[in-house]
Amino acid sequence: MSSDLASKPISIAEGATLFGALQSLPALILAVSGGPDSTALMWLAARWRDELEKPPRLVAVTIDHGLRKESVREARAVARLAKSLNVEHVTRRWIGRKPKTGIQEAARNARYRLLSEEAHRQGAMHILTAHTLDDQAETLLFRMARGSGIGGLAGMRRLDGIPVTGAKLAHLVRPFLAVPKTRLIATLKAAKVPYTNDPSNADFRFARPRFRGLMPLLAAEGLTADRLRRLASRAERIEETLFVALNAAQGALCPPPWPEGAPLSADAEAFLALPAEIGLRLLGRMIAHVGQQGGPELGQLEVLYADLRTGPVRRNLAGALVTLSRTKLTVEREPPRRIIRKPRKSQRKARFTTAG
Repeated sequence: MSSDLASKPISIAEGATLFGALQSLPALILAVSGGPDSTALMWLAARWRDELEKPPRLVAVTIDHGLRKESVREARAVARLAKSLNVEHVTRRWIGRKPKTGIQEAARNARYRLLSEEAHRQGAMHILTAHTLDDQAETLLFRMARGSGIGGLAGMRRLDGIPVTGAKLAHLVRPFLAVPKTRLIATLKAAKVPYTNDPSNADFRFARPRFRGLMPLLAAEGLTADRLRRLASRAERIEETLFVALNAAQGALCPPPWPEGAPLSADAEAFLALPAEIGLRLLGRMIAHVGQQGGPELGQLEVLYADLRTGPVRRNLAGALVTLSRTKLTVEREPPRRIIRKPRKSQRKARFTTAG
């Protein structure tokens, strides 16, 4: 992308393209923290809405995590801007004890849970976030570093589900995934719209800011954000193909319906004859359904699958018991573990006294 385009504000026509598929929805939740990306999301969505005859209702939601003293002031600033744009605004607070480690992951989960709760309260099923091309590139680097599979390399999707177990069903929409952050900032500057900067976004104690710091060096070697986006797009294309093949394999070897809590089984020979990636995914899907613990980690699943290919196996993983005999693969609920309670000291003393 040329430097001229990267610093060009987003036009009304571009905004109509970015949000156009959403105009028939009754209401949209806008996730707005007050930073440049989410502020641009609210401003551009409001400008797009004002051009429509029958627009969706817009509700900006700010999640105050309570981790910085400035967060209350920033939420109030978002509320003032929302009012000036004729956008409804709600602040939701993350209350309760905060973890001492993994704070960013915990805050992310809390954010999505609160957003989904507010979406249901507002009668909306779609939540718009301001993830940009830069965020997509950082996500791919983050997942590469953790040994992600093809599904992870597909990156974030424009339309996705809420990525938090236990959150109420809602759809995430990311209209800016192909838009560089610089264009959103240029849009706000041209419109003279203020925004805040969260200092944690530049705190190198956290992984994402460190990856963000690497991007200029990688871009100098040709690994630009746009090329990482293309990688994600190609991985998503492969992922869609694998999904179709996986459904076909499931239908042939272990067709639905899959009753809740009931064991699942497949012919062992037919299962082992599947292409490795499809067999691996079918096994993971069976374990996730039966074990009900969100599914196994990819590395653990790969170890189990490799063992299945060498002979009979009986092993627990992610809440499921996987058994491979000569004729059948069975996945059933892991049996409850027996708890052996040690007698209290007074009880042991009493038994000793009696025996004596």
